[in-house]
Amino acid sequence: MQRYFVSAEQFSEHAVVITGDDARHIGKVMRGKPGDKLIVSDGSSREALVAIDSIETGEVKATILEPLVMDREARLNVTVAQSLPKGDKMETVIQRCTEIGAVSFVPFLSERTIVQYDAKKEGKRLERWRKIAKEAAEQSHRNRIPTVEQPLSWKGLLSSFGDYDLVCYCYEKEDGKQIRDVLKPFVEQLGPDAGANVLIVVGPEGGFSEKETAQADEAGAISVGLGKRILRAETAGMVALTCVLYESGEMGGM
Repeated sequence: MQRYFVSAEQFSEHAVVITGDDARHIGKVMRGKPGDKLIVSDGSSREALVAIDSIETGEVKATILEPLVMDREARLNVTVAQSLPKGDKMETVIQRCTEIGAVSFVPFLSERTIVQYDAKKEGKRLERWRKIAKEAAEQSHRNRIPTVEQPLSWKGLLSSFGDYDLVCYCYEKEDGKQIRDVLKPFVEQLGPDAGANVLIVVGPEGGFSEKETAQADEAGAISVGLGKRILRAETAGMVALTCVLYESGEMGGM
């Protein structure tokens, strides 16, 4: 069943109004008609099964049939910080990690980032990234849309580490601590119901410099390995995120 996110203001007690691109998608792409059922969510506190009443240009009106329980989010709030990769790989990271369960994305620039950052063009890219997060959240039946933050400098990212309960950076030269070695005791200390904010930091195609790893260590992050193989920059975040959610019991771990 199709799922759409709307603002809280688009909900009333017994009805919802869907507008803009989503309304056009329902009418033209999905060829919706009165009586068709949809799931509509405000992305924070309200979600409902609705039936379409009418479809007009740019607006779909629907009646709420029943409220739905919002129980599809992981108990750990995992943010993926990704050094800007080449081409459209950031889009892949956002799409796949949204499907897996990330709550937020922080693009950043590091010493070996190859991408030439252009602040003037970044607005359009950020808009596209946020659209991809929304569409992936709808496709995977998430209860919320992950946020995509403005790109940070390496210094700016380091200064944010204190906002998280655990910060791990994926390091291909780490041959001691694997990610499970860090996650297992961390999750055990939380208990069955406690949530926490976790940051996974992934470097660029060329990896982190020794200076950056030293700075990350000093800022309180923990270096972790992801196995014996070298992963692509766009793959590492997906693997690390999956490991975090598995160890927290999201996928049968614990």
